[in-house]
Amino acid sequence: MTDFEKIYAENSDFIYKYLFKLCSNASVAEELAQETFFKAYMNFHSLRNKSKAPVWLCQIAKNTYYAWYNEQKKHSNFEEIKADFDIESFYEEKELTEKALSCLHGLEEPYKEVFMLSVFGQLSLKEISKLFGKSESWARVAFYRAKQKLAERMEKSL
Repeated sequence: MTDFEKIYAENSDFIYKYLFKLCSNASVAEELAQETFFKAYMNFHSLRNKSKAPVWLCQIAKNTYYAWYNEQKKHSNFEEIKADFDIESFYEEKELTEKALSCLHGLEEPYKEVFMLSVFGQLSLKEISKLFGKSESWARVAFYRAKQKLAERMEKSL
C-alpha cells in the first residue's frame, strides 16, 4: 500500500462526513470527496508532513466545496432572480438603511457601541457586559434603550 493509499484509507470517511456537514447532500458530498482526493493525489508531492494529512485534506475539501458552491450560485436561476427584482423597493430599502445608519451614528455612547456590538458584532449581552466591566442587566438595559432611541430617531427622520 502506497503512502497516498494509506492516507486515503484513513481519511476518506472523515472527509466525506466533513463535506456532508457543509453541503447536507450525500451525493454532492461524495462527488466533492472524490474531487478532493483527486486534487490531493495530484498535489501529493507538496505534502511535507504526512502526519498533517487530515488538516491538509480538510483544507482541500473546504476549497473544493467553496468552488462548487460559488459555481452553483452563478448558475442558479438568474432569470427568476431578475424577474423578482424590484428596483424601486431596492432603492427604498437602501434609503431606509442609510437613514438607520445615520441615526445609529447619532446615538450617544454607550448605547451606540452596545447596539453595534450586539447587532453587527453578534455578541451576546453577557459578552458585552464583560467588555464594559458591567453587569449583564446593565447591558440588557443599554441595548433596550439604544433600540428605543434609534426607533425615536428613525420616526423623526421619516
